Amino acid sequence: MTRAGVTAARLTEAAADLADEVGFENVTVSALARGFGVTDASLYSHVKNAHELKVRVAVFALAELADRAAAALAGRAGKDALVAFANAYRDYAKEHPGRYAAMRMELDQETAAASAARRHSELTRAILRGYELREPAQTDAVRLLHSAFFGYVSLETAGGFRHHAREVDASWSSALDALDALLRNWPPAS
Repeated sequence: MTRAGVTAARLTEAAADLADEVGFENVTVSALARGFGVTDASLYSHVKNAHELKVRVAVFALAELADRAAAALAGRAGKDALVAFANAYRDYAKEHPGRYAAMRMELDQETAAASAARRHSELTRAILRGYELREPAQTDAVRLLHSAFFGYVSLETAGGFRHHAREVDASWSSALDALDALLRNWPPAS
């Protein structure tokens, strides 16, 4: 095992890379073992099963994207922060499709609480401070932004926008303009 240099961290990162190459649903302990040139059994000292391996990839991806989004947000406010966050999210999903898929994995409550999932919400709330939204509007806006980014990126990466001549980037920019306008003019609570 030492010859292969297998550690829990290397195993997780290799599984994330594999997810980007072959799809998150195709990540297996066997495929990972082949990549390290070891037997499946030798990896079980680092990971219990394929489910745990996938959970590790999900947690890894959540942290990686949170770090990228935080760096993009640094020193920005208002629309600049919104666009920086959205672009960090979109770029990550396009560069790392397997990791992006992993982030959608349902995590148990304890794992989710210990992961960077909460940071994503906090980063989105940091953007919304520039729009001066208060609760419950802030929570509604967090959900709207996450849904809009997720929906757009999911459709784009699945090829859902190929049927129209309009540039996907132009539509993305217009969508961000519309979200900015909505956030600046959020309707009062009913």
